[in-house]
Amino acid sequence: MTEPQELEALVLTPDERARGVRVDRVMFTLDWTGEDEPGELAAFVAGRVRAFGTEPAGVDTEAVRREAEADPALRRGDLPVRQLDHLSGVLADLGCTLMVWDSGTDAYEVLVAPTGDGAPAGLTHEGLPVRPWGTAPDGTLVSLDCPGCSQMLVWELPPAETLADERCDCGTPLFDAAGLPLPGVTLHD
Repeated sequence: MTEPQELEALVLTPDERARGVRVDRVMFTLDWTGEDEPGELAAFVAGRVRAFGTEPAGVDTEAVRREAEADPALRRGDLPVRQLDHLSGVLADLGCTLMVWDSGTDAYEVLVAPTGDGAPAGLTHEGLPVRPWGTAPDGTLVSLDCPGCSQMLVWELPPAETLADERCDCGTPLFDAAGLPLPGVTLHD
């Protein structure tokens, strides 16, 4: 597995590395439901592309937003995925890769890396995987609303790990000893 230091060399400019900038400072957190303000994600991505010395031509998500708003099948959480898909394609044309840090939350932790010919693989940050957007995560994502308190719970499980005997913080049992959902527990699609 690639060392975290290599991630720093990939997502930070030489000047940022010299100044001791941390990876977290060049990461954008996008809630699964969308941006706080329209255009924030595109502005972040454009800024990172500029930091690497490339003009961010086409780095915009307004057309994606307009198209999504006109789509009667749009569901909550669909727009951010469409925006990330769009930006991933635009960045590929600019010699960059849109990456996500699989932090185990329901937010998208976004990074931009200049990649030239190939997408990076095997990267980590704080022991958790960082992967190019659009590639499959190494684990399984499980989410549900607790039947006891209605809190949304999300887990990203490594291969072969289960949620055996898992309970919500409110105390409601969610999974049996084999890791199967208990009656009344409905997993999100």
